[in-house]
Amino acid sequence: MTRIAGLLLAVALLAAGADAAAAQTIKLGTLAPKGSPWFRIMQDMTDAWGDASNGAVNVRIYPGGAIGDERDMVRKMGIGQLQGAVLTMDGLAMIVPEMQIFGIPMLLRSDEEVEYVLQRIGPDLENLFEARGYKVLNWGDAGWVRLFATRPVLHPEDLRPLKLFSQAGTDVYADAWRALGYTPVALPVTDMTTALQSGMVESFFTPPVAALSFQWFGQAQHMTDIRIAKIVGATIVSLKVWNSIPPAARPAILDAARAAGRESSARIREFETEAIKVMQEYGLTVHAVSAGNRRAWEAIAANAIPVYIRSEVPAELVNRVERLRDEYRGGVGQN
Repeated sequence: MTRIAGLLLAVALLAAGADAAAAQTIKLGTLAPKGSPWFRIMQDMTDAWGDASNGAVNVRIYPGGAIGDERDMVRKMGIGQLQGAVLTMDGLAMIVPEMQIFGIPMLLRSDEEVEYVLQRIGPDLENLFEARGYKVLNWGDAGWVRLFATRPVLHPEDLRPLKLFSQAGTDVYADAWRALGYTPVALPVTDMTTALQSGMVESFFTPPVAALSFQWFGQAQHMTDIRIAKIVGATIVSLKVWNSIPPAARPAILDAARAAGRESSARIREFETEAIKVMQEYGLTVHAVSAGNRRAWEAIAANAIPVYIRSEVPAELVNRVERLRDEYRGGVGQN
């Protein structure tokens, strides 16, 4: 081998080593169970990230709360043990408390209203995440929350004697229900099955797809058919990781993430109806809500708003969302 050939080989080996070192492994946490609709969409999304970056981005998904609940995921992202997560609004609110706006019961009542509001306040929320060191790659949702319980709950008074699950770390949620005279029990989501089996929890709010995916409905076979709130979620990664991805690859990664968010939202709407039917086949009873009982639930929901405002949801944000909602209901949504 000539001296020049040897030098060229050395340069090639160094370049190959640099490319390997540049490969970014992203550990992505999620509560979505392996095999669930959300998990399959995440797999497609992360595969697209690898293709878009020519292998510069390698994603390892940790499903089903394998590394803890959303509180654990946020903590692990903060210390660098996890580089990203697919979080619901409860986990997102641990970083940006303003996300709790979507948890206010019955503030919004349709997919279209949520989309209209999110399109307009989403950029501001994304800026808040960036200020705290995170990049929002997409927005999505997990469907509409319904109430599941071990006995029929038609009126808000029926819920009062039951122990109500509250995800640990979501203090405003627990505070709101406690202020209204209910009994929230704060636990990690990963403890839900055991809590239901032991009677520590007797009721919970969750989307039907989640109740089916986690099999929680088996212990709580009564569903109150009223939409409480839509579970808005997002895929986020640390800004440090995002900035380490080759700039040329970022637009394609962002496009793949946003396409996955849109697909997830669209498919969840289909799966929601299917999930309810499947659960009914296995013993779930769906309870319709009369007009009078609906008004009682709406009154309870309205009383929860001051608790959210006293927490960390600015009154100006609540007012802005109410204006946007009313704007949509007033005719924008009919055009």
